[in-house]
Amino acid sequence: MDLGQQLRNLRLQKNLTQEELGERTDLTKGYISQLEHNQSSPSMETFLTLLNVLGERPADFFANQTAEPKVVFHPDEQAEFKNSTKGYIEKWLVKESNDNSMEPVHITLAADGAFKTFEPSASETFILVTKGKIQLRLGPNTYDAAVGDSLYFYADRQHQIKNQSKTTSQFILVATASYL
Repeated sequence: MDLGQQLRNLRLQKNLTQEELGERTDLTKGYISQLEHNQSSPSMETFLTLLNVLGERPADFFANQTAEPKVVFHPDEQAEFKNSTKGYIEKWLVKESNDNSMEPVHITLAADGAFKTFEPSASETFILVTKGKIQLRLGPNTYDAAVGDSLYFYADRQHQIKNQSKTTSQFILVATASYL
């Protein structure tokens, strides 16, 4: 457990500067900095005073310890969905990504395949074409993109992506505000 980092995170959540926290606890800004950088250890009394001023119960402070977030996601941890009717394969690169701010997916479109049609949403969407050619229909407009091209748009209009190649096309799509 990184006690100093957790104290710092809690202070920042409360929108307090080191100086403001110091004033409320009769500690110096320098000492708060030392605590946050694990250069000093507080007495039990000082630690409990800090938690009290930050509005955190000791049990909650220690219960908030979580494992290091997962960073690497291997192919066997990814989820795949095939839609033979529309001609696409959707691979969720981070299985639980709909709980996060971004959803990265790898899409494969068969020749003449099309990804599902999406209704308007509050999402921002980024696409990187990795194989073939695709066409984005965004409201009344269409945009063509080939290998290496990227698209970035607000999903505030109905939209759909279609394969423009005679062979398979692939792209990485990253969306915010889950709508996939």
